[in-house]
Amino acid sequence: MSGAGVRKRPFFVHAARVAAVATLLIGIVYVAIVVGFDVLDAQHLVHQVDVNLSERLTDASHHEKLLSSHNEADDDNDVDSAPVFLWRVSTAGRARTLSDGAPPLSETAWIHSGHPITLDINGHSFRLAEVPVQGGWLVGGQSLAEEEHVERVLLAVEIIAGPIVLVATFLGTSVIGLKASGPIEEVRRRQLEFTADASHELRTPLSVIEAEVGLALSSSRDAGQYRDTLERVARESGRLRHLVEDLLWLSRFDSEPPPPGNEPVDLVPIAESCADRFAAFAEAKGVTLAVMQQGEAQAWISAPPEWVDRLVGVLVDNACRYAGPAGTVRIVVKAQGSRVSLAVEDSGPGIPPDERTKLFDRFHRTTDHGTGAGLGLAIADSVVRSTGGRWHVGDTSLGGARLEVSWHRAGSREGGSRKTHHASGSDNLLQPTPSTEKLSSSPSPTRDRVPHAQSQSSDDR
Repeated sequence: MSGAGVRKRPFFVHAARVAAVATLLIGIVYVAIVVGFDVLDAQHLVHQVDVNLSERLTDASHHEKLLSSHNEADDDNDVDSAPVFLWRVSTAGRARTLSDGAPPLSETAWIHSGHPITLDINGHSFRLAEVPVQGGWLVGGQSLAEEEHVERVLLAVEIIAGPIVLVATFLGTSVIGLKASGPIEEVRRRQLEFTADASHELRTPLSVIEAEVGLALSSSRDAGQYRDTLERVARESGRLRHLVEDLLWLSRFDSEPPPPGNEPVDLVPIAESCADRFAAFAEAKGVTLAVMQQGEAQAWISAPPEWVDRLVGVLVDNACRYAGPAGTVRIVVKAQGSRVSLAVEDSGPGIPPDERTKLFDRFHRTTDHGTGAGLGLAIADSVVRSTGGRWHVGDTSLGGARLEVSWHRAGSREGGSRKTHHASGSDNLLQPTPSTEKLSSSPSPTRDRVPHAQSQSSDDR
């Protein structure tokens, strides 16, 4: 059985159990409602019969001839209702039939009680009522066969409808449970995978540190050897710190806190600042880092500056690592119409199309190259989603990958001069330094507030 099947089966069983419990509860409620309704309906039908008997007996008691003759006993019966039969019962208990077709009323069948009663007469249920007359009582009776038929039909409908309702409830609850719990199960699965991956990534530097310290303490060494050990421990400690910082960043986004106050941010100074920060890193790898501005002059978006700076830093760090020796990385800022975009292009091997859907998964790397934990692009994706941006992953004319993010354009802000170098054509291309091309020499307003990019935590590809 496949791993997916193993995961889905307990999930389906759990949903079925929840649906069964819900169906049982609904079944209990259904039975209670049906029983209550049937009782009320039966009482209502009998009450109607009692009202009809009372009216017939009152009319009959005022016609003295009905007490001695039965020729007109049924003249006033409603043709739409069951006939009302009349009997004259003496004080001695002897009953005389006054209505044609009335069953005989034995001396022991009816006993004066003062209120309507239900009796079985010749195998049929009758509702009997009485009024006092001279020398005894005038008794009226009406068959309950019609009422019993209505109750049987109603009961049959309820018995047939009950299983249908319960089956529909079970199926509907199961489908709703599967649909509603699917995202929760996916989050739980990803959380378990994230915990397992995080444990593995944290265990590696801790194991290295423990091993280095153990070796250093196991025997005497000279100062140079101790220094080498401490440098390796420092590297692993730095890697561990970067990993913990990245995990804390992602944890903050997972908990969905209120985002910091958005403000108009110009992407061009942030791109300049990022190019300045990564100048030495790019030069060490022999990479030419350039910044380009395309489209309209101002590229403003509404977002927290620190988050956008972290996003750009992750993309540039990632691109510099994969651009290759003597490679090129370009940061392209474009403002056109109602959209503003920032793209980072490199001359590296690119990203295979089948890997692009997993590019932003945590701890996922498309290659085994590099020492990063695979959290950088996951952090970038959390920033993009939180600021309302859109990803576009594709290829570039440099031969490598192009990772582009676009946002809705915010209103332009007046004031704050920025020196821009205009080149021929529609693009504004910076004058290159040995490893960096910048739009201006003025520092970014966010440069002093944003920590330096952590290169070890964003090696995702």
